[in-house]
Amino acid sequence: MTEQRTILVTGATGNVGRHVVAGLREGGATVRALVRDPERAALPADVHLVPGDLTDPDSVAAAADGADAAFLLWPFFNADGAEKAVAALAGPVGRIVHLSASTVRDDRPPEQNGVWGAVERLVEPSVPSWTFLRAGGFATNTLGWAESVRTEGVVRLPYPEAGRSLIHERDIAAVGVRALLEDGHHGQKYVLTGPQTLTQTEQVRTIGAAIGRLLRIEEQSAETARQELLAQLGDPDFVAGSIAYWSSLVDNPEPVTRTVEDVLGRPALTFRDWAIDHSDDFR
Repeated sequence: MTEQRTILVTGATGNVGRHVVAGLREGGATVRALVRDPERAALPADVHLVPGDLTDPDSVAAAADGADAAFLLWPFFNADGAEKAVAALAGPVGRIVHLSASTVRDDRPPEQNGVWGAVERLVEPSVPSWTFLRAGGFATNTLGWAESVRTEGVVRLPYPEAGRSLIHERDIAAVGVRALLEDGHHGQKYVLTGPQTLTQTEQVRTIGAAIGRLLRIEEQSAETARQELLAQLGDPDFVAGSIAYWSSLVDNPEPVTRTVEDVLGRPALTFRDWAIDHSDDFR
């Protein structure tokens, strides 16, 4: 690790962000967190909480003032306002690590790379050092099954044979911490996945094994899944894209990369590891 640095973390109270904060503290960094409500942010006492929001460039600039680097998680379905937010970060800091998505590809037109690609294009020319964490599916998204597992022992989902290489949020954070604290990660576009591809059926079985319970799957139609997602997320284009993507994974499962192991020097955490870590959420 390098000398002590001050790092600004956006999304610090989220699934990935809280592990980024923990890793930075363990690495000896001074941590700041941009949070909407400091009184409700459940973060360690030595984390400097700065009130603000990525939609407010002035608050972003104030939070970044004097920081050496920033962890950027853009939480919206479109890039509206991202240009001003990135400019506010890039003015003070010399390094940005952006949590992007594995769906971003360099071999296709920028307009096909969605919001994550749009933010990448803003970050790349803005700072001397940048790293993109192109993460695949988050294992934490399966927490959406938790309530029906707890109450009914049932998981309702479309395309149960869709194959995914889901990644533990701790691994995403660990790679991000390395990129924030170490040199040698500039210009890297790390494609991050878990160490294996499992169908959704296999994921449900893995969760059941972790909690000692036999779970049942009820296959949804694509239309039922679309309506439920639309009610939750409210973005028709994002929802339609998600349904189409899951459908494609039945015949073309997600690939597995070794990037986590290459960066961290240890195997990536398995979905079984994740299920055990989160077993209380499903009990």
